[in-house]
Amino acid sequence: MAILEVSKLNASYGKVEAVHGVNLKVEASQIVTIIGPNGAGKSTTLNAIMGALPTSATAHGQVRFNGRELDGMAVEERVALGMTLVPETRELFASMSVEDNLLLGCWRRKKAGEKNYRDQFDMVYGLFPRLRERAAQYAGTLSGGERQMLAVGRALMGKPSLLMLDEPSLGLAPLITKEILQIISKLRSTGVATLLVEQNARAALQVSDYGYVLEMGEFVLEGQAAALAVDPKVMETYLGLAKHAA
Repeated sequence: MAILEVSKLNASYGKVEAVHGVNLKVEASQIVTIIGPNGAGKSTTLNAIMGALPTSATAHGQVRFNGRELDGMAVEERVALGMTLVPETRELFASMSVEDNLLLGCWRRKKAGEKNYRDQFDMVYGLFPRLRERAAQYAGTLSGGERQMLAVGRALMGKPSLLMLDEPSLGLAPLITKEILQIISKLRSTGVATLLVEQNARAALQVSDYGYVLEMGEFVLEGQAAALAVDPKVMETYLGLAKHAA
């Protein structure tokens, strides 16, 4: 059974429909990516799944998480079920240390009375050794890549079964982007499923198992990531590789 199943999802901002008829699914430990041009509705799709659209927005369709229908469920309730979203803004607390930012990620678990709420520290520090080195450093003094690592690490502290990432490479140099996505690929071994929205289609497809291409609010193509990476349309439109005559 898929951990996440989305069917016929529509999402609107006011009278403007941003996403129409979206169908997707994510299996446990799988990395699924959504690629597409700016304004296609990629971030809107994640926000609709998370229940985080503005109050003026409407969303219709079905979102099922571990077989449970989420219609009408608040963001906090979805987080409690094991979903989490890392927005492109990262939303770190700049004047707090790296360790304190990570502790905020497991606050819900502490509040729920879990005695082992800190048990993800070793896993997070194992994935991101630089966060261990900078545990006492203010988040606001980190590099862009380190801030992204911290944002992902903080999300993992909540022990989610589904991690949604919105443009994790935004503003990062190519080498740092490659490093971040390679680390994300290691999440398979933890059992965490990942739904990734990424502007860097080439890098995203390299680390993903399955992919969807979103254009004008609708999926126009889907398939195994390796197959999409050599699809002529994807190569020409998103990978910057023009077709050559044989």
